[in-house]
Amino acid sequence: MATRKPSVPPRPLAPGDVVASFCEALGEWSAAQVTDLDPEWKRAGVLDLDWSGPEPSSVADLGQPAALRLTHHSWAGKLSHVNYEWLLPRGCTVIGAMPLLHASRSRSYSSGWQIGRQLAMQRRWDAGDQGPWSDPREITCTGAELNEALARPDESRPDIWSLTVQDVKSLDCALLAARYPGLAGLRVSGNFGELTNASSLNQLASLKRLSINGLLGMGQADCLHPDRVPVLEFLGLHNIPHDYATAMRARWRPQAPNGTLVDITGARTAEWLAENTSNPLREWDGRGHISRARFTKATAQYKATRRAIMDALPAGDGEPAASRLAQIGREYAEAFNRLDRPVPFIETEEREELFDALALIIADAQATTGKDLTAARQSLIDGADAARDWLTTSAWKTPEQSISVPALFLIRPGLFRYLRVGASGLLRRWPVFRRSSGGR
Repeated sequence: MATRKPSVPPRPLAPGDVVASFCEALGEWSAAQVTDLDPEWKRAGVLDLDWSGPEPSSVADLGQPAALRLTHHSWAGKLSHVNYEWLLPRGCTVIGAMPLLHASRSRSYSSGWQIGRQLAMQRRWDAGDQGPWSDPREITCTGAELNEALARPDESRPDIWSLTVQDVKSLDCALLAARYPGLAGLRVSGNFGELTNASSLNQLASLKRLSINGLLGMGQADCLHPDRVPVLEFLGLHNIPHDYATAMRARWRPQAPNGTLVDITGARTAEWLAENTSNPLREWDGRGHISRARFTKATAQYKATRRAIMDALPAGDGEPAASRLAQIGREYAEAFNRLDRPVPFIETEEREELFDALALIIADAQATTGKDLTAARQSLIDGADAARDWLTTSAWKTPEQSISVPALFLIRPGLFRYLRVGASGLLRRWPVFRRSSGGR
């Protein structure tokens, strides 16, 4: 039986409501108006107001608020109007209501209810600061760089409020929490690296946003406690241990009415990890629009293609037959042509992953043999590209040519299930889609 979608947000919210929240980038409070609600997609249209100041207690404290128009970068006077998830974060407060300042719906989508962020950017622009800008209180680094920093004796850094750590192979959360006790945002990701002492994240009392992707080592005892991190607004977990995911889901989903958005996917058992750690299509398992049966067939086809490629590569000094590799590429594409019918599921993201999987096979073979297999790779790709029916635009685009899904606080692509269809799916569902965070 189909699950009935809720018709109202978890926290009371209605068109016309004025919402206030503290903005770190401004160093003071800012406000926005809710313009509409979309129960089908669980989205709220949010119009930023051109106001900031001390914490308001009512709409009257805002004076005569106007909608914020943006002229920084290439916004060209457009309203700062965007669709967010309709769960009002716990750090946001409804201070009253007033007549709508703008009645039309926005066609821009983002996440995080970053009220005041665009106002801060606009004010910097108006003040003449029109170059690239980064907040000195935000750090982005690799796991190796962070471990090197944590290994050095140093004083605590309570001034750092946002930390993004990528390519984590191992990370001690006890050291992290001690060094950066004032974190409001923490994002850590890896390729199934190890996160130790994860229970120490309970020491981060100011934590508002936590995202963990592709890391292991956490168990039930490492769960965050709502009374220890009382202002948490967003919890995003993906590709994490099954027991940890289950415990965190049970503890935090009841917090939705209090303003915590919970998105937990990819709870991985030990058996799944043993079978899929080296599977480049593993992200398909649990992706919203891909069935388990399709994932299983896709994995089987990848393995069959890998075996065929390895068999086609000569053991000695001879050159691999370009015609044979091109044929393998065609067979690979044709197999996924069949799998993509009758209801297509291969979007931009899946297309890139399918070609990345082929490139990975060649890269592994090149590392094993020590040979330059650039020509072999090209033959394989050309064969697949010529035969595929899925997304027949060029598979190899420059970043400037690609369409990406913007977000204010995302690690993995398509965090929310309705965004996990890839950029072309977004364009199909929402015909006009533009960037909604930062400069365009």
